[in-house]
Order: sequence, then structure tokens, then C-alpha cells
Amino acid sequence: MNLLIREMLILSAKIRSIMKISARNQIKGVITEIKSGVVTARVILDIGGGNRLSSVITMESVQELNLKPGDEVYAIIKSTEVMIGKE
Repeated sequence: MNLLIREMLILSAKIRSIMKISARNQIKGVITEIKSGVVTARVILDIGGGNRLSSVITMESVQELNLKPGDEVYAIIKSTEVMIGKE
């Protein structure tokens, strides 16, 4: 399964271990790929069981968190709704 979540925060495991967060939708994963653009980047996480999750975040965030493939991170989902579609 591949998931694309537009409104999501990505925290490195180091930051998450020292910062408590009230959000309940937290998914641990490993960065497999970062597709960098001029302003944004798509960060793709392996969240286990053959599932991937990707999020578009700013390049500034990628640089500030020093994100790179292999990093263990947490996806914090802050969206207020989830849509489901069926073919």
C-alpha cells in the first residue's frame, strides 16, 4: 500500500525522543527516498509490512532536520479528514 498525505509533519527520531507531542496519529518509519524540488520535497517512508507513506514538505524543513535516506523518523498526521476512494 502506498499513502500520500499532504498535511503531515515529519520529525526525526532524535527530536521525537526529547519532545512530547499531543497528536495521536504518529507513524514510525524509515526514509527510503527524498525527491527534491526547488521549494518542496517528497519524502517517502517505509512504514513496514510492505507499506510506504509519502509526504510533501518544504526544502527548508528537509535541510533544517538534515533528513536523508536511512533516517528513522515519525510522520505526524495533522489532517482533519481522510478521504477513501474505490475503483
